[in-house]
Amino acid sequence: MAAHVIADDAEALAVAAALAEGFRANAGARDAERGLPRQEVDRLSASGLLAVTVPAAYGGADVSRETLAEIFRLLAAADASLAQIPQSHFVYVNVIGRQGTEEQRAFFYAELLAGRRFGNAQSEAGTRHVQDIRTRLEALPDGSYVLNGVKHYATGALFADWIPVLARAGDDRLHVAYVPRDAPGLTVVDDWDGMGQRTTASGTVRLAGVPVPADRVLPHHLTFEGPQLHGAVAQLLHAAIDAGIARGALSEAAEFVRTKSRPWFESGFETAAEDPLLVQRFGELAVRVRASEALLREAARTVDTAGADLTDDSAAEASIAVAAAKAHAADTAVEVTSALFEVAGTRSALRSLNLNRYWRDARTHTLHDPVRWKIQHIGRYELSGTRPPRHGLL
Repeated sequence: MAAHVIADDAEALAVAAALAEGFRANAGARDAERGLPRQEVDRLSASGLLAVTVPAAYGGADVSRETLAEIFRLLAAADASLAQIPQSHFVYVNVIGRQGTEEQRAFFYAELLAGRRFGNAQSEAGTRHVQDIRTRLEALPDGSYVLNGVKHYATGALFADWIPVLARAGDDRLHVAYVPRDAPGLTVVDDWDGMGQRTTASGTVRLAGVPVPADRVLPHHLTFEGPQLHGAVAQLLHAAIDAGIARGALSEAAEFVRTKSRPWFESGFETAAEDPLLVQRFGELAVRVRASEALLREAARTVDTAGADLTDDSAAEASIAVAAAKAHAADTAVEVTSALFEVAGTRSALRSLNLNRYWRDARTHTLHDPVRWKIQHIGRYELSGTRPPRHGLL
C-alpha cells in the first residue's frame, strides 16, 4: 500500500478537513445501510493521516496532540463512525513509542508510513469489569508466544493490517501482542449490533492458538508504573469525537432550519430562521458546543505541555484537563443531538433523512466509560489535590 507522507501539522489539518468534507456526503447512507466504509478507510491510509504521530526521527510529522485532537474532531463532525475507527490505532502507536525497542519502533513506524493500519482487540465481555482481561499470552520454549482468548468491541479490527491484542502473560501482567490480521488462528467476526456507531465494525476477535514472535510483544504493564499520558491521549480522542458529533449535529440543524423548516404561525416571521425563540435556542446550543471545543483545545495543549516535561504532577494535570473536556463534550453531544429535532421540527424525524444517527452515535459513543467517575476524580483533585489513578482510562 502506498501512502502519502504528511510533512507537518498544517498539512495534517488541511488533509483532515478535505477528507472530512468528502466523508460527510454519504455518511447518512452508510449508516442507514450499515455499509462498511472500506473505501473511506483506504483513503484515510493513503492520505498519510494515520502516520502523523510517527516521530520526526523516523520520518513522520510528529504532530502535536492539539493537532491530533482537531483531526478527530473534524472527522467526527462528518462521520462519527469513521472517526472512531482509528482511535485505537493511535493509542497503540503510542504504546510502541513508550514501550517498544529500537527495532520494534523502526519496524512499526515504517509500516505506519507505508499506510498500514492498527485495529484493536482489548475489551472482553462477560468478565467482572473492563480491566479483568482473561486472554492469555503463553510463552513457548523457543521464546515465542501463543495467544488464546475472545475479544469484543474490537473497533477497526476488520479493516486492520495489524491487530494489537491486550493479554496477560504467565506473570499475569499486561502485554500487547501485535498480530497480523491474517495470522493463523485469528478470526474477526463482523457481529457489531450497536444502535449507533453502526459502521465501526466493532465486532468480535477470536484467538485460538495464534502464534506470536517474541519481537511482536510489548510490556504494556510498564506503561502504568510511572507518570504516563497513555490514558490522557486515548480519552482526548474520545472527547474530540464527542465534540465533533455535537458540532456536526448543530451544523445539520442550522442548515435544516435555514432551508427546510417552516416558521411557527404565531411567530409572525416569514422564515423559521428568523423566529426569536429558535434564534435563542441556537445561541444556547452554540455556547455549549464552543465550550466543549475550547475545553478540548485546552486539554490537548495541557497534554502537549505534560509530554515536554512528564512528571507525576504534569501527568495528573493532563488527565484532569482531559477528563473535564470529555465530561463536557459527552453531555454536549447528547444534548445537541437531541435538540436537533426540537429546533428542526416534525419533518426532521423522518426515517428517510436519518438525522437520528447523530443522537444514536452520541448516545452510543458516550457510553464508552462513565462520565460520573471522571467527575469524581476532578472533584478529588480540586478539593485535596489527589492525583487521578494511572489505569489508562483517564
